[in-house]
Amino acid sequence: MGSTHLRTATALTVIALASGAVARGQSLAPQAAPAAPTQAAPSAVTQAPPPGTGQAPGPVKRLSLDDAVRLALEQNLNLQVQRLEPQTQDLLISQVKTAYTPLFSTSLVGTSDDSPVNSFLSGATGTLTNNSFQAVVSAQQQFSWGGNLGIDWNTSRQETNSAYSSPNPVLRGSLNFAYTQPLLRNFKIDSTRQQLLVTQKNREISDVQLQETILSTVRDVKASYWDLAYAVASLRVQRQSLELAQESLKNNRSRVDIGTMAPIDIVEAEAEVAQREEAVILAEAAVTRAEDALRALVFDPATPDFWTMRLELTEQPAFAAQVIDLDAAITNAMANRTDLLQAKKNIEASDINIRYFRNQVLPDLNLEAGYGVTGQGGTLYNFGDGFPPTVIGRLDEGYGTVMSRMFRNDFPNWSLAVRVGYPLGRSNAEAGLARARVEYQQSQIQLRNLELQVVTQVREVARQVNTNRKRVDSTRASQQLAARRLEAEQKKFAAGMSTSFFVIQAQRDLAQAQNAALQAVLDYNRSLVDFDTVQQAPVGGSTGGVSVVSVAGSGSLTSTLTGPTSAANRNAASARF
Repeated sequence: MGSTHLRTATALTVIALASGAVARGQSLAPQAAPAAPTQAAPSAVTQAPPPGTGQAPGPVKRLSLDDAVRLALEQNLNLQVQRLEPQTQDLLISQVKTAYTPLFSTSLVGTSDDSPVNSFLSGATGTLTNNSFQAVVSAQQQFSWGGNLGIDWNTSRQETNSAYSSPNPVLRGSLNFAYTQPLLRNFKIDSTRQQLLVTQKNREISDVQLQETILSTVRDVKASYWDLAYAVASLRVQRQSLELAQESLKNNRSRVDIGTMAPIDIVEAEAEVAQREEAVILAEAAVTRAEDALRALVFDPATPDFWTMRLELTEQPAFAAQVIDLDAAITNAMANRTDLLQAKKNIEASDINIRYFRNQVLPDLNLEAGYGVTGQGGTLYNFGDGFPPTVIGRLDEGYGTVMSRMFRNDFPNWSLAVRVGYPLGRSNAEAGLARARVEYQQSQIQLRNLELQVVTQVREVARQVNTNRKRVDSTRASQQLAARRLEAEQKKFAAGMSTSFFVIQAQRDLAQAQNAALQAVLDYNRSLVDFDTVQQAPVGGSTGGVSVVSVAGSGSLTSTLTGPTSAANRNAASARF
C-alpha cells in the first residue's frame, strides 16, 4: 500500500507541475532538449529516432517557425507555379507587341507566254513570245498611334520576239510608299492597343496574385506548424492519461489481492485503460497527419527522404496577450488587401474596354496618302522611215540608268484620298459599348460588396482573437480545478471514501481540460496569424471570386485570369475562421 500511495503521489505531482506551467503562461507542449555542443544546427538533418510519435526511426529535421516559412517560400510547389504566371503574362505582352513588328516579304515571279500571231503588226512570225521576270520586296509597319505604312520595291525585266517592240528587253523599277492614318475610329485606341493595355493590366494582377499566394502560404505554414506542435503536446497528454489509468488499474489489482476491493471493480479500470490506449493511437495518427500537412507545405517532393523525414519542432505555442486595434486593421485592409487590389484592377481593365467600344462607334474616317517613283531602261531601238520599219540604231540602257531615273524623280506619282465608312442602323460596336457599360456598373457594385465582406472578415478575425484570449484564461482555470479535483478524489479513494469510478472520471476530466487548454493556446496563436494575414489577403479562401476582364471584341487574343489564387495549399491546414 505504501508503494501504491507513493506512485499515486508521483502521478499527482506530474499533473500539478503541468497545471502550474499553464498558470504561469508557459508552453503546454514538450520543450526541445538543449542542444549538445556537437549537435547539428536547428535546420540540419540528423539521424535520430523521432521523439515519441510511434514512428520508425528515420532522418530528423529540427525546424523552427522561421525556417519553415523560409523553406516554404523556396520550395512550395504552389508558389513555384504562381511565380511562373508573371512570366506567362510577359510573354502575352510580347505576343501582342508583335503587331508592331515590321513585316517583310519577297516574291520572285517568272513567266513565259507563247501565243499565236493574230496581226501582222505584232512583229512576230508564227508565235509571239513574251518572257518576264519580276522581283518584289515589300514591308509593312503598324504604328502605336494607329497608322500603317507600306513600302514596295518592284523590279522587272520583260522580253519579246516582236520586232516592233522598243525597248526590248525592257527594264523597269519602282518604289512606292502608302500610308493610312485613322482620324476618328482607331485613332486613340484600336484592337491592338486594347489587347496590349488589358494584357498589361493582367500582368499587374498576376503580381498581386503572387503576393496573395505568398501571404496565404506563410499563413498556412504557420498554422500547420502550430497544428503539429499541438498534436505532439496532445499526444503527451494522452500518454500521461494512459499512465494514470494504468496506475489506477495496478492499485485496484493490489486492493483485490488484499481483499479490500471486489474483483468486478477491476473491469471498469481495464476498460478505461483500453479507451486511453485508443486515444494514444489516435493522437499518434494525428501527429503523423499534421506532420504530412506541414511537410507538403514546406518541402519539395524531390527532397531526399521527403516521406521518411521526421520533423522536430524547436518552438512551441505560448500565450502572449496582444492588443487589437480594429479600426487600424480595417483601414489597412481596405488599402492593402490583395482581393480588393485585383477587383480595382479588373475595373480598370473594364474601363479600357469601354474606351475601345466608345471609339469604335465613331465613323471610320481614314486619310490615305501614296507616293512613288518609276524608272525604265533596256535596249532602245531607233527605227527608220517606211514599213516595215528597219532598225537603224540601238541604245543599251542598263539597270543603273533605271535606278538613276528613279532617284532623279523623273517619273513621280502621288495620291491623296479620304475615305469615310459608317454603318446604317445599330452597329456591333454600339451593342458592345452598352454591354461593357453594364459590366462596368456590375463591377462597381461587386467591389462595394467585396469591401463589405472584407470589413466583415476583419471584424470576425479580431473577434476570434479576443474570444480565444478569454478561452485561454478560462481553460487554464478549468485545468487547475480538474487537477485539484483529481487530487481530492485520489485522497478520498485512498481513505475509502470514494470509488474507482470517480477517480477514473476525474482523470478523464483532467485529460480533457489539458487538451482544451492546449487547444485554446493554439487557437489564440492561429487567430493572431489570421489577424496579421487578413489585413493583406483573404483568410480561409476567397471573399468575392473576382475575375480579370478579358479582351472584349477581339478574337485574336483572349486572356482570362482567375481572381484570387487557388486554395490548394490553404486546404492543407484547417482555417478556424
